[in-house]
Amino acid sequence: MKDKRILYVSSEVVPYLAENEVSLMSYDAPKMINDQGGQIRIFMPRYGSINERRHQLHEVIRLSGMNLVVNDMDMPLIIKVASIPKERIQVYFIDNDEYFKRKSTFTDDDGNLFPDNDERAIFFTKGVIETVKKLNWVPDVIHVQGWMASLLPVYLKHYYKDETIFGDTKIVTSIFEKGFEGNLSDNMKAKVAFDELPEDVIAEFGQPTYESIMKNAINHSDGVIVASENVDGDLTKYIESSEKPFLPYVAKDQFADAYSAFYAKFF
Repeated sequence: MKDKRILYVSSEVVPYLAENEVSLMSYDAPKMINDQGGQIRIFMPRYGSINERRHQLHEVIRLSGMNLVVNDMDMPLIIKVASIPKERIQVYFIDNDEYFKRKSTFTDDDGNLFPDNDERAIFFTKGVIETVKKLNWVPDVIHVQGWMASLLPVYLKHYYKDETIFGDTKIVTSIFEKGFEGNLSDNMKAKVAFDELPEDVIAEFGQPTYESIMKNAINHSDGVIVASENVDGDLTKYIESSEKPFLPYVAKDQFADAYSAFYAKFF
C-alpha cells in the first residue's frame, strides 16, 4: 500500500462520535493503510455533537467559502480539520450551520429521522468532492462507509463525470448492517434529479429506504465490501448478483490483509 492514495468518506468516525461498526471501521481501515505507508485522507460531517475545543478542530479558510447548491438553495461550505491523536491522521469535516449544527446526528430527540437528511447527504457529498478538487489530491480509491456518505458513488459517476481529476479513481463501498428505520424524504428523488442525474440511475430514490439507497451505491461502485456479519439477506444477494468485485465479511482481527488485497484489485 506504500504511497497509494485512499480517500475515506464516512458518516461516522471515532473518536469524534460514539463507537459502532461504522465509526470503528472508519478509523481502523485508514489507520491500517497509514501504518502500511499509504497516503490517506478522511472526510466526515461536522455534527453539532462534536466538541471542537476538545478535538482541536479549526477552520481551513483557503478551503472554505464556496457555496454549494442543494435543491436550488445556495448553502455555504465550511471546512474544518483536526488530527486523530497519536496517529498523525488528518480528518476533514464538512460543515454548514443549517445542516450540521444540531446536536443529534441523524434523528431528533424522539428518534425521528431529520426530514432534511437527504439534503444533508447531498451537501456532504458535494462538499467532499469540491474540497478534494481544491486540495488537488487525486485518490486511487475512494472508500465510502455509512449511509450519509452513500450518495458519493452516483454523484461522482454522473454529476462529476467530466472531472478529469477523478478519471482513474475507483470507488469501494462498505455495506453495514447498521442503517435506519423508515424512509428519508419523499422528495429525495426530485432533489437529486435537480442536479440532472439521469432518471434511470436514481430510480432507487423513489422509495428512499436504507436498502434502496445502498443498492444505488452498489450500482455505482467499482467494488463492494460486506462490512457486517449480519447484512440483510436481500442486500447480500444484490451484491452477489451485481457482478462487482466484492469482499465477503471478514472478522476485525483479520481484516487488514483482506482489505489491502481487495484495494489492490483497483490500482
